[in-house]
Amino acid sequence: MNRNSLSLSLAALALVGGLTACSATAVATSTSQNTTTTTSTATADAGTQGAGAAAVLAANTAATAITTTADTSNAVTVDLSNPTAATGVTASGGTVTITKAGTYVLTGTLAGQVVVNTTDKGQVTVVLSGATITSSTGSALAVTDADTVLVYLASGTDNALTDAKTYADTGTDAPNATLFSSADMAIAGSGSLTVTGTSGDGITSKDGLTIAGGTITVKAADDGIRGKDYLVVTGGTITVTSTGDGLKSDNDTDAKLGYVAIEGGTVTITAGGDGVSAFTDAVVADGTLTIKAGGGHTGKVAADASAKALKSGSNTVVSGGTVSIDSADDALHSDSTVTIDGGSLTVATGDDAVHAEADFTLAGGTLNVTSSYEGLESAKIHITGGSATVTTSDDGINGTSGAAQSGGGMNSVQTGVEVDMSGGTVVLDTGGDGLDSNGIATITGGTMIVSGPTDNGNGALDVNGTFLVNGGTLIAVGSSGMMVAPATTSTQKWVAATFTAQKAGVVQIVSGQTVLATFSSTKAFASIVYSSAELTGTAYDVYVNGQATGTATGPYSTGGSLTGATKVTTVNVDTAAAGSMGGKR
Repeated sequence: MNRNSLSLSLAALALVGGLTACSATAVATSTSQNTTTTTSTATADAGTQGAGAAAVLAANTAATAITTTADTSNAVTVDLSNPTAATGVTASGGTVTITKAGTYVLTGTLAGQVVVNTTDKGQVTVVLSGATITSSTGSALAVTDADTVLVYLASGTDNALTDAKTYADTGTDAPNATLFSSADMAIAGSGSLTVTGTSGDGITSKDGLTIAGGTITVKAADDGIRGKDYLVVTGGTITVTSTGDGLKSDNDTDAKLGYVAIEGGTVTITAGGDGVSAFTDAVVADGTLTIKAGGGHTGKVAADASAKALKSGSNTVVSGGTVSIDSADDALHSDSTVTIDGGSLTVATGDDAVHAEADFTLAGGTLNVTSSYEGLESAKIHITGGSATVTTSDDGINGTSGAAQSGGGMNSVQTGVEVDMSGGTVVLDTGGDGLDSNGIATITGGTMIVSGPTDNGNGALDVNGTFLVNGGTLIAVGSSGMMVAPATTSTQKWVAATFTAQKAGVVQIVSGQTVLATFSSTKAFASIVYSSAELTGTAYDVYVNGQATGTATGPYSTGGSLTGATKVTTVNVDTAAAGSMGGKR
């Protein structure tokens, strides 16, 4: 690809951010009629903890600068319904070939193929202005050689490209998509383009691909839109329906390429495979992104398949925009790091809402998980800001890794695993453990609210190592069989209580007649753990069946009424409840 700077990119990309040069194995596969299935065992560089979109993209090779406007005053017009030779154009046997740099306006209908093949320096601009191209031998529009190419969709026009079911040339370097380019390519304009990939991919660039405008509809037998070096979307309305992946970048030989960036526009993806798949970085900086992968959160994924929504080998990042996900597999996935520091996300998934092999950071934005197996899973989880509301059938937060464990048994500690919270708000509603760390956990700020399990084989809090609460607010309600309390070495006071199981309703922490905390549980419960700066005394009462008042955050509010309430127990601060698993170190 050309290494010029991209005029289409965010100004924020001028920010410099370095990527840590560790490695994480990623696998890229491609399956279509024209390509042999291949598996790459190359490794993507590890991501950077907490790096946002601007820093991640600034560390990559910028997309090539391509002019995205079309000056047709000196253009060559080609009537595809009756193509003839012209300056820079040859026509023979149903094939129209562009042989020089410049601007070409294509109109009419062609049963054949348009080829761009020029060694000229300079941009080739192909203006589609009411053009319909259907090939019976291969790609409909194929750029086999050019410096850079712009496909411009003329305002007010509808255009269509359809490839052959079987390609005549299936060589390694042969065109293998309905709209194919061997050069850096951009698509822009305000017209519409319908791409039908009956054989394999819909749109492919063997270099980089930028989409800056147009209403683009792609239906593909394999991947929808692929840019090998990068795929950058800055505008337009894009709808992709694909049997394989929706958007994809798979350069596995350069750590600064192989990325997908959504910087604007509206993108809607329905994919049998992954929604967005990037060998290095999958980044959402702005725009609107809607993904349904693998049939949605009720779909089933084969053992050898992947149907994730946003997937990367290095960094999966959401820093802005609006993201809606319905996926059979993980919603946000990375072989290394996931960062959410902006934007608005709504997620339903049949697996993890967030899965990062190394590190997950929530620093901003809003995350609403309506359905998932597990919520937020990584070896290291850092919550510094933003808000997350997470509903799971199993664990809400799961700090875990494949690292060796110290000790033995169910409470053994995984080395290097940590969950820490210094800001933000997290509301968990879980069928399994609420806040679960196989290593350590530390809360110094923010608000952690847990509506935990009803069965005694799980707990609202489950920390195998040291569990410190040194600030912020923690309230966790659930069953009592596996209850865990903070460590007595915590610098902020806490209370923990177990009691006879209660039906769904209200539980309160009370000082005298002052209600400090109210939790309105939608499930049966038998325990509560609470810590906040409001705890300044030595003993507190626990009431049930009172009333919540004031502003609530999920099931938690700081006020309440004791009307109708019954006291069930009195507890001392920093003292593990009877029958519980005790304060953790």
